Amino acid sequence: MSAPAKSFQELINGPTPVLVDFYATWCGPCKMMQPVLEETAKQVGSKVKILKVDVDKNPLAASSFQVRGVPTLILFKRGKILWRESGVVPAHQLVKILESNLAEKA
Repeated sequence: MSAPAKSFQELINGPTPVLVDFYATWCGPCKMMQPVLEETAKQVGSKVKILKVDVDKNPLAASSFQVRGVPTLILFKRGKILWRESGVVPAHQLVKILESNLAEKA
């Protein structure tokens, strides 16, 4: 990152939507989400920031959003949760969800 790193709270409270992937390194389905997130990032570009949060290294972040299983994806904008889903989400479905949330709440 070239810009100074913002805190998690600053990012999710900002005007740009942030998709947070709560994951664990030992989780098989979480590994399946990596190429999905890369494909999604290519398609949505800079309209959405994508963050990965390791629940083992950041248990407070996980517990504050009641993340019970991994992977859990949560879409934030201005500090509000617009959408959340646990489990693997295919790239085409994830892109549709992100675009519909961008369109509705832009």
